[in-house]
Amino acid sequence: MPKASHLQKGSIVNIDNHPYQVKQIDVHTPSARGANTLYKIRYASLITGQKLDQTYKGADLLEEMVVDKRRASFLYRDQTLCTFMDSENYEQYSLSLDALEGQAQWLIDGLEGIVVLLRNGNPLCIELPQTVELEIVETVPAIKGATATNRNKPATLSNGVSVLVPEYMAAGEVIRVHTETGQYMTRVKG
Repeated sequence: MPKASHLQKGSIVNIDNHPYQVKQIDVHTPSARGANTLYKIRYASLITGQKLDQTYKGADLLEEMVVDKRRASFLYRDQTLCTFMDSENYEQYSLSLDALEGQAQWLIDGLEGIVVLLRNGNPLCIELPQTVELEIVETVPAIKGATATNRNKPATLSNGVSVLVPEYMAAGEVIRVHTETGQYMTRVKG
């Protein structure tokens, strides 16, 4: 049983026999002596998607839910579902776009390194790889002489997402993007 102070984003806990995933953690440290640090946790139900906010003291114990983790790759998306294939036994798992809130935009054909979390053989959610590599399809032209400046410009990627990239980047270049923050990390040498 983890303490509230040990929870991390993405952890799955059992609340009233339902799996909830930690989406956000806010730590409040009161300035009064002897006051306890408070952890305000925002959960999302892995069954209904409903949000739940709870506040704990650092020593409060929570019941972690046991889930199976399977490595998978992204196969395809249809109108309402995304389908993944287990990397070992080739079993397929489907999750609704609603269950993938904020993650579906990073799913590109053949993406590997995804972890599907299962409870009793049923998929609950996925964990994306930390980064994905995407091509810049549209951006304003590179500015001549812009090399090591810290100025950015918007760029549209091959998945339709717009991110800020250094102003020396041009269309056709492949970049690495952090899937949690949606921020440019580095150019991929090709």
